[in-house]
Amino acid sequence: MVALDSEDDAIQRGESAPDFELPAASGGSRSLSDFADREALLVVFTCNHCPYAQAKFDELNRLASEYDDLAVVGINPNDAEEYPDDSYERMQDLVEDGTIRYDAYLRDESQTVAREYGAVCTPDPFLFAVEDGEFPLVYHGRIDDALNPDDEPTEMEMRNIVERLLAGEEIDDEFRPSRGCSIKWTDE
Repeated sequence: MVALDSEDDAIQRGESAPDFELPAASGGSRSLSDFADREALLVVFTCNHCPYAQAKFDELNRLASEYDDLAVVGINPNDAEEYPDDSYERMQDLVEDGTIRYDAYLRDESQTVAREYGAVCTPDPFLFAVEDGEFPLVYHGRIDDALNPDDEPTEMEMRNIVERLLAGEEIDDEFRPSRGCSIKWTDE
C-alpha cells in the first residue's frame, strides 16, 4: 500500500493533461481529444488486481453513468508480465462482463502516460476541466475517504468535486492524496 506524501512529480493544478492514445479494452484506441465534448474528464490510473482499485470500481462506474458531462477514463499501467491479472486480456474480460463500465478503460503498456501524469498508485485520480479543447487539471486526489479497501466511505469527495466543477464553481480544494497499491513498474 502506498500513501502519497509528495506529489512533486505529478502535474499541478492548471497544467494541461498530457496527451495520449492508448488501446481500449472495448476495442480500438482512444485519445485525450476523444473526450473534448465533455465538460470534465476524470483520468484514474488503476488496475485489475489491486484491492484498493477494485474497491473503487463501483463508484467510478456510478460517476461514469450519472454525469453525462463527465468522462471517466481508467488507465492501467501495471507490468502485466509480473502481474498477469493486469493483462490487457483481463481488462477486456472486466469490460465485457460489466465489472468496469467507465467511458474507456485503456492500457498503458509502455507506462509512458503514467509517468507523464506523475501517477504513483492504483487508484490515482486526476480531474480535469474541459475548456475549448484544453484539459487543465483542477484536482488530483482520492475518490472518497475510505482509506482501506474494506472501509465504507463516509464522504464521496470526488463526486462532490465533480458536482461543483460541473456547476461552474471554482475548485481550489487541497489535494488529498490517494491510497493504494504502488504502480507495478517494469524494470528500467
